[in-house]
Amino acid sequence: MNIELIWRSEEDVRLAAAIWRPGPGWRMISSALVGGGIGPASWVLNAQVPGGYSRLDPVAHLSELADDFGLSGPGVGMLTAAAVERLVTRSDEGAEVTATVGLRVPTWAAAPPDATDPELAPIQVGTVNIVVSVPVALSDAALVNAVITATEAKTQAMLEAGYPGTGTASDAICVAAPASGPPEPFAGPRSVWGARIARAVHAAVHAGALDYTSRLQRGC
Repeated sequence: MNIELIWRSEEDVRLAAAIWRPGPGWRMISSALVGGGIGPASWVLNAQVPGGYSRLDPVAHLSELADDFGLSGPGVGMLTAAAVERLVTRSDEGAEVTATVGLRVPTWAAAPPDATDPELAPIQVGTVNIVVSVPVALSDAALVNAVITATEAKTQAMLEAGYPGTGTASDAICVAAPASGPPEPFAGPRSVWGARIARAVHAAVHAGALDYTSRLQRGC
């Protein structure tokens, strides 16, 4: 993935945005605010927002940013309060991954009904946004399977890095694959492409988690 890092100023804060412009001919599955679901997409935007983000119209905000960055047509847009300039990239035999890793509020998915997360907000400082790209077409089922595989690998990386949680409450993911060609039917962790996705996601999130820990220890 050829990732552009673009800077902007918002609320007197200098913020980074990571943009991937693969162009037409791609299908993506995403949990993002913009471009969620399965469909064609030609760009991915992962934009940093200030800590304590309070806008109640994040979809409109992402649309504004996409226009500002010259992104047109269908795409995927994510927001995070994590440091986007600390983006981590990893690859494994054709599977490529970028991740922004903020883990201020690690969260267990299956928590008691009365559990609350401190500083819980729609866009947390603790957010893990993951973008996966593979060079082969994936069936709808394989796209869903790839999301599961990537999520499992993210959780494994967090636990190995010492974070007590399966993720954070505001994590987002996008998996991109070519729209044409014979589709791969599987993307579980023991399939060819699922295994590559898992290793690349694990490597990216683990490196990002260790970097996050190091910055916390330095008071950055």
